[in-house]
Amino acid sequence: MTHRLSRRTATTLGLTAVAGMGLAACVPGEGAEQDSGDGTWSTGSLTIDWATYNPLSLVIRDQKLIETALGDSVTVQWVQSAGSNKANEFLRSGSADIASTAGSAALLARANGSPIKVIDIYSQPEWSALVVTADSDIAGPADLAGRAVAATPGTDPYFFLVQALAEADLSVDDVELQPLQHADGRSALEGGSVEAWSGLDPIMAAAEVESGAQLVYRNVDFNTYGFLNATEDFIDDHADVVQVVVDAYEEARTWALANLEATAQLLADAAGIDLAVATTVITERSNLDVSGVPGEDQLAVLEAISPMLAGSGDVKGGADAVEKARGEIIHDAFALDAVSTQ
Repeated sequence: MTHRLSRRTATTLGLTAVAGMGLAACVPGEGAEQDSGDGTWSTGSLTIDWATYNPLSLVIRDQKLIETALGDSVTVQWVQSAGSNKANEFLRSGSADIASTAGSAALLARANGSPIKVIDIYSQPEWSALVVTADSDIAGPADLAGRAVAATPGTDPYFFLVQALAEADLSVDDVELQPLQHADGRSALEGGSVEAWSGLDPIMAAAEVESGAQLVYRNVDFNTYGFLNATEDFIDDHADVVQVVVDAYEEARTWALANLEATAQLLADAAGIDLAVATTVITERSNLDVSGVPGEDQLAVLEAISPMLAGSGDVKGGADAVEKARGEIIHDAFALDAVSTQ
């Protein structure tokens, strides 16, 4: 395939170990017209998201990696995802071809019938925690019983809240859940209409610095990976363009790891936050140095949260639908190709 971007070595990303997993995947270009070398692609348009919780998307958009690779024959439209739930809405409605979510949100969407698959991993973040005001008497999940708590349903912070409550033998039925988008959750906390918020970076980090908010409960194991997802139709019909996108993600990963300060500046500019806050998010809470190939590590995390999803009432088909979705969600061929070609 032409228009190849540079990428990290297979050794750096642990390709040998991943390839040995035996995960089923079709050939990237199977069933789709490929670029012939003269700028001809299988589609004339691509709609893809960017999000402040996905630093690599900021690098790709800023450096126009996809636009450069595709040339003038493909129109690239960028849409902002304010949260995983919004990204899933874009994919489900056809408003985006490729969009980024947390792993938990992708599994939830797939289990509920959204025909998406994960094509790349953009990070392994600690992007969620329970947040309270500086003068709060809440010290942990057990203190949330009967309290008003903000969270965005269908996102990692929501599932973080559910798991945190379970640690205290509580459920979402034991709190007054306020289903607010991430930024609105911070506003509600600071305005006093909720007593706790299951937050998301970089908004959460900004609340710490700017408002003195406290992270009273953190658990990195409750945070799922960052998934880059595509609709099955787009994978099947436009695999050549999907490959360009995944190549761009691997290019961006290499650049971001070598330029953490510049990546933090991109986040600061995009999110409208102080550079020091953005630097904390990038250097302390966003692990970009992970394999882009979706595989056993991600499936293990999804397996761990599957009982919670199945019992939450958020999946119509229950445990069977969750298990089926988990078995179908991985499409590793594009990422395998991206990290193995120099």
